[in-house]
Amino acid sequence: MAVSKPPTGTIPTSPGSYQFKDDLGRVLYVGKASNLRSRLSSYFQDASVLHPRTAAMVAAATTVEWIEVRNELEALMLEYSLIKQHRPRFNVRLRDDKSYPFLAITVDEEWPRAVVMRGTKRKGTRYFGPYAHAWAIRETLDLLLRTFPVRTCSQGKFNQHQRLGKPCLLFHIEKCSGPCVKEISQDEYSRHVNGLTAFLDGENEEIIAALQQDMLKASESLEFEKAARLRDRLGGVRRAMETQLMVGERSEDFDLIGSVDDDLEAAVQVFYVRKGRVVGRKGFIVDKAEDLSNGGLVEEIIKAMYGEEPPLGIPGLILVTHEPESCRVLEEWLAQQRGALVEVRVPQRGDKRTLMETVVNNAREEFVRHRMKRASDHNARSRALSELQEVLELPEAPLRIECYDMAHLQGTDYVGSMVVMEDGLPNKREYRRFRVKNVDGNNDYAAMKEVLHRRLSAYINERDDSSDDELSRPKKFAYPPQLLLVDGGKGQLGVAIEVVHELGLADEIPVAAIAKKFEEIYVPGRSEPIRIPRGSESLFLLQRIRDEAHRFANTFHRESRSKRMVASSLEGIEGLGEVRAKRLLKEMGTVKAIKSASMEELSSLSWLPENVAQNVYAHFHSDAISDDIYRSVNGGDVRE
Repeated sequence: MAVSKPPTGTIPTSPGSYQFKDDLGRVLYVGKASNLRSRLSSYFQDASVLHPRTAAMVAAATTVEWIEVRNELEALMLEYSLIKQHRPRFNVRLRDDKSYPFLAITVDEEWPRAVVMRGTKRKGTRYFGPYAHAWAIRETLDLLLRTFPVRTCSQGKFNQHQRLGKPCLLFHIEKCSGPCVKEISQDEYSRHVNGLTAFLDGENEEIIAALQQDMLKASESLEFEKAARLRDRLGGVRRAMETQLMVGERSEDFDLIGSVDDDLEAAVQVFYVRKGRVVGRKGFIVDKAEDLSNGGLVEEIIKAMYGEEPPLGIPGLILVTHEPESCRVLEEWLAQQRGALVEVRVPQRGDKRTLMETVVNNAREEFVRHRMKRASDHNARSRALSELQEVLELPEAPLRIECYDMAHLQGTDYVGSMVVMEDGLPNKREYRRFRVKNVDGNNDYAAMKEVLHRRLSAYINERDDSSDDELSRPKKFAYPPQLLLVDGGKGQLGVAIEVVHELGLADEIPVAAIAKKFEEIYVPGRSEPIRIPRGSESLFLLQRIRDEAHRFANTFHRESRSKRMVASSLEGIEGLGEVRAKRLLKEMGTVKAIKSASMEELSSLSWLPENVAQNVYAHFHSDAISDDIYRSVNGGDVRE
C-alpha cells in the first residue's frame, strides 16, 4: 500500500532531510530540501505525472519521516550521513566494477617502500593514481627505481635479508639501495623517498635540474662512471614523464568529472590532474534509482566521491559537465571537507573545455560497452527470477536471495557462510561469516540451526528496534530474504523449516534447499524434490549462489584453521605470550622461518629476552639441543 500524504500543516517549511520507509521500517529513499513542505508535496501528485522510478518508490513506501535542520548545508550533510548508513535502494548508487590500483609509498615505515595497492586506504601511506592497470604502475616504477632506488619488497622479505646480511638481486641491478643491509644511510634513503614522492606529485622540473647539475659536476670532476649513472637516471625520469599527459599549467591541481547517461544508469569518467599533469583516472557506473536532472546527477556523484577523504585529496577546482543543483551549498560542504575554498564549475572554453570533451568521450565509449553487456545480463537475470518465482511457487520474485553453507575439518574450526544475491547479482557488502560456538563434533544440522537462528534472531531484533535515532549503529541484518536457500537436502531443509517456525517467520520467509548430487531443489510441503531443467537461467542462478556460499565458507574455514595452527605452533613456549608471539611472527614473516631460525638470529632480536629466545629455539630444535647435551657429556663425539 502506497504511503499516504501527511497533513500539510504538519510538515515544516524549514530545511531538512526526509526518509521514505517500507512496512518493515527499511529506508527506501533519503532526500534533502530547503523547504520540506514544498518538496514532500511534489511526491503526492497523480502517479501518472511522476517519473516511473519515483512512482515505484512512493508505491513501495508506507511511511515518510523528516528531520529538521538549521540550513541547507546541514541538510546536505545529514542526507549524506543517512545515505551512507542505510544505502537506500532508490537513491543513486556508484557501482565500481573493479578495484583500481594505486602506487603507494609507506612513508610511516622506518624504511619506506613503494608498492601496488588496492582496496581500503590506510593511514601513514601516500597514494598516487589511480591507474587503469597495475602494469602501468609497474612500468612507471621500473623507470624510476634507478633514479630513486627505494625498496619494493615485503616486510617479511626485508627481515629475511636483514637476518642473512645479504641484499637481494634488486640491489645488484641498482634498483634498490640495500637498506636491509645498511648499504645506505637513513638520511640518504629519505632523500630518495622524498624525490620519488616529489616526482609523483608533479615536481618534475626541479628533479631534472638537480640531476643535470649533479651530472655536470661529476663530468667536470672526471668521475665519468658516476656521470654515466646520473645520465641513465635522468633518461629514466624523462621517459616516466612521457607517460604523464601535460594538460595545464604546472601549478594547477583539478579534477574533471565527465558523465553520459540514460534513464537507468550513467557512466562516469574522472581525470585527476596534479601540477598540470594527468596522474590518474577512474571510471564507474551509476545506478539511477531516482529521477534526477543532469545537475542533480552531478551533485550526487560529487557527494559520493568526496564524502570520505579521497586518496588524492580534494583539489581547489572540480570541473563538471553540468552545474550541480545546489552548487553554492555543495562548494561550502567541500570547503569544510578540504579546509580551503573549492570551486565547482563547467569549463566554457580553452584547453579545459577540450580536455572535458576527451573525458566525456571516454565515458561515452565505456557506456556503449556497458549497455551491450547490460542488455544480455539484465534479460537473463529477469528470466531467472521469474522462473524461480513460478517453479518454487513463491509469493513474489526473489529479489534478495540468501544462501547458507557450513565448513569444518572433522568437527573442528566449524564456520558458516551467508552470501546474498540482490536482483540476481552478488552483493558482497551483505555477506556475513559465522563462527559456530555451541556445536561439539561433526554435526552439520546443529551448526546450520545455530547459524540460521543467530541470523534471523538478529533480523527480528533490528526489525523491532523502536529507536528513533536515524544515525544510531548501522543495522547489519535489517533486510529479510525473499528466499532462504540452504546447501543440502531434506535434512538441511528440515532445519531451516524448524528455525523459521520457532521464530514465527514461516509466513514471511520462504525456504528451500539445493542438493549437490542431482541439483535437486527441496521445498516445504513436498516429499519429492523439484527438478529444474538443466540449462535454465533459474537453475544456473541457484548453482551460482550455492557455489559462492561454498567458496566463502571454505575460505573463512581455511583462514580460521591457519590462524589456529599458527597460534598453536607458538603455544606452550615459556615467556612467549600473545603479544611477543605476534611480534615474532611479524618480524620473521612465517612460522616456518621461526622454526628454521638459528639461535644467533633469535638472539639478535633486541626486544626478545635471551632466555625466551633460547626457549623458542629449544621448542623447535629439541633434537639439536639433545645432540648438544650428548656432545658436552661425551667429549664432542656425535651420536651415530
